[in-house]
Amino acid sequence: MRHSIGIRRAALATTAVTAVAAAVTGILPGTAMAASTTTPVAPPACPASALQVSARQAAHPPVGTGTGAAVVQFTNVSRKTCVLKGHPTVAGAGNGSPSHNTPLKVTPTGRAATVTVRPHGKAWVKLTFVQVHGEGDGYCVSGRTPAAYPTMVIGLPHSGKHQVALNDGWWAECDNKVTVTPVSAVRPS
Repeated sequence: MRHSIGIRRAALATTAVTAVAAAVTGILPGTAMAASTTTPVAPPACPASALQVSARQAAHPPVGTGTGAAVVQFTNVSRKTCVLKGHPTVAGAGNGSPSHNTPLKVTPTGRAATVTVRPHGKAWVKLTFVQVHGEGDGYCVSGRTPAAYPTMVIGLPHSGKHQVALNDGWWAECDNKVTVTPVSAVRPS
């Protein structure tokens, strides 16, 4: 008899421990606990419609009288977090269709990393042009004629092309060349 009381106590203790474990972990007795195979899902690329784009002349442009350098800001105006990554394409354009443009030769600098942009968050790229020199009409050191555009078409991989004007003036450059940084979560100067 004594032997059966010990077995009953052990069984009750095992049942009690199982019930407590089930309450803590949320697993019902008799069900198997599977290892978690859920991997975090990365946010999608920002669609063009999620981005509001603006541009200003950089605080520290190269010497000259053209645009020199500009900072392009991408603001997520959607209600969902999305990502931007890569170096932009750049084309000079008029005020009409962004498809009627003059592509510039782009030289990328820096390593591209994925930038997560929450709703109302911002990301940036910096564009540095071959500078126009002199006053008035200006000139290019290369001997080519300077170009001036009221807008630029800035493209981002998987996030569309965006036609944008500078916050003050026109885009002026020489040689149809531009050096670009990758998208960054840090505002360049």
